[in-house]
Amino acid sequence: MRHAPEPYWNTNVARHPGILRAVPEGCASALDVGCGDGLLARKLAERAAAVTGIDKSPEMIARARRLATGHRDLTFVEADFLSAELPSTGYDFICSVTTIHHMDFEPALLRMRELLRPGGTLMVVGLAREASATEWATMIATAPLVRVTKLVRHARSPEGMPVAAPEMSYGQREAAQRLLPGLRYRRHVLRRYSLTWWKPGNSDRSAW
Repeated sequence: MRHAPEPYWNTNVARHPGILRAVPEGCASALDVGCGDGLLARKLAERAAAVTGIDKSPEMIARARRLATGHRDLTFVEADFLSAELPSTGYDFICSVTTIHHMDFEPALLRMRELLRPGGTLMVVGLAREASATEWATMIATAPLVRVTKLVRHARSPEGMPVAAPEMSYGQREAAQRLLPGLRYRRHVLRRYSLTWWKPGNSDRSAW
C-alpha cells in the first residue's frame, strides 16, 4: 500500500493555493518547472488531466517519482528546462515556484511563453533580492511577521532541495512586462512575488 508523504509547509508551499486556483477549467496538461519533490505536481494532478514536472536535480526527481507511484497522470523529467525536449504541442497551464532565479530569467520566461498554448495560463512565483531603500524598508517591516509565521507553521523544506540566492532584484518586473504584455504582477508578504499571464486566446481570469 502506498502511504502519503508527511505534509510540510514553507514560504513556497504558501503560494500553492493561489497557483491551484489559477489552473484553467478543463486543463488537459500542466507543466511544473522546477518541481522539486513533486508536491505541487501531485496537487496539480487533481485539477489537470496530465501533469509533467521537470527538474535538473537527480535526487529531487527520484524522490518525486517515488512519491508519485501509482499516479498514471504524473510524469517527471530530469533535465534542464531551457534545453529539455518537451512536447511542441505545449501546455494549458505552466507554473514555476522559486526556480526562475536558478536560470537565465529572460530565456526561461520566453520558453514558458512558447510552451504555453493559446488561452493558457502562466504562473511564476519568484524570489528576488532587495535593491532599493523602499524594498529594504519593506523587508525589514515584514521580517517579524515572516519569522513568526515560519515558527508557528513549523516551516521546513525537503532534505536536499537545491537553493540559490537570487541575483536579480524586484526590478525584473519591467523585463517580465516587456516579454509578457498584460501580465499581472504581485508582491507577497513572505518575500515572494508572482507573475500571472494569460496567453491570447480563450481564458478565464477570474480564478486568480
